Amino acid sequence: MDVKAYVKDVVKSARKASGSIARATAEVKNAVLEAMAQNLLRGRDRLKEQNSLDLQAGRHAGLSEAMLDRLELTDKRIEGMAESIRTIAQLKDPVGGVIDGWTVPNGLRIQKVRVPLGVICIIYESRPNVTADAAALCLKSGNAVILRGGREALRSNVAIQRELARALEGTDIDPKVVQLIETTDRAAVPELLTAEGYVDVVIPRGGKGLIRTVVQTATVPVIKHYEGICHTFVDAGCDMEMALRICENAKCQRPGTCNAMETLLVHEQVAEEFLGRMAPVFEERGVELRGCERTCRILPGLQPATENDWRTEYLDLILSVRIVRDVHQAIEHINTYGSGHSDAIVTKSLRSAELFRQRVDSAAVYVNASTRFTDGGEFGLGAEIGISTDKLHARGPMALEELTTYKWVIAGDGQLRS
Repeated sequence: MDVKAYVKDVVKSARKASGSIARATAEVKNAVLEAMAQNLLRGRDRLKEQNSLDLQAGRHAGLSEAMLDRLELTDKRIEGMAESIRTIAQLKDPVGGVIDGWTVPNGLRIQKVRVPLGVICIIYESRPNVTADAAALCLKSGNAVILRGGREALRSNVAIQRELARALEGTDIDPKVVQLIETTDRAAVPELLTAEGYVDVVIPRGGKGLIRTVVQTATVPVIKHYEGICHTFVDAGCDMEMALRICENAKCQRPGTCNAMETLLVHEQVAEEFLGRMAPVFEERGVELRGCERTCRILPGLQPATENDWRTEYLDLILSVRIVRDVHQAIEHINTYGSGHSDAIVTKSLRSAELFRQRVDSAAVYVNASTRFTDGGEFGLGAEIGISTDKLHARGPMALEELTTYKWVIAGDGQLRS
């Protein structure tokens, strides 16, 4: 295969198709989304057949049981994909929404109006359901999408994309608005990342290595999520029971996610009591603790935390623990070592809560809640493309509005500038 020619054809057809989806009404898009959901359910046997081939190849390649579990498409997961698409269909269409508007002294009526980004390329190393979620979000927000999944899920992703594309047949929307790169040749990725004039933005989802490669190679804009080094600060005078529950949830509920707690910060005034009660809970849940010098004195036998630990996204049942003198030092630690993802304070102090909200420079800042809530679905946004740790153009969970930009629409009555 001539990979360069293949990718050029994909991006050119995506650009051409983007006009048809940008013009589509909310009613048309919602009808297509409903058809996509129905196609996934009707085609479940075809999806599972192709998925079984991916699973077989994955076992032969030595994928871990955890990776195989992420890869598997069960009836329940296929039903979940269909339900996610239907949820997106029920959300308000952002395209055409007026963000702001006013009339200037000369009578010009100025509006700031939401419009699609255009062509979005998504490169991901995730479960096959990302294929359906990403396609549905891009379609609802009026964008064409080019999907490039991991080689371990190629057959599953192709099967899903074909069921989705079938829903566009017979409509005024060009089926090329949802395309999937059907080669595992790595040479395809640089071609996508440098397709200026055809691709408007690239969104990578996956490990640090993938995202670093995308950022270093791309000549088109990138919205990235490097990693989730998330913190919870347990303040003096907090509700101790609440703090114990929040910390257990933030670390243990699903440790392999980007919004799981990786570093626990504890105020020195409550450190002995809190750590004395928290450590047995973590031990029971199989969490390995790595502590600062003061933590190791309270909990003898811990592995000492290194400078590198404060900067590590473990994605595992490992937790760094540091005792700090006050909320100011906690904030300093987070802004020094954090990744700008999600950080929480557990406190009864309104002053501490306000300082934390104002000064922690992260996409999501929590007071008395688990960081595990940083998720498009939990925020009421429907599904999400990912969690952006950038500040431009989107930050935090990326859902429909984050897949749009805006243009200025000005109406006049013959005004001329003097």
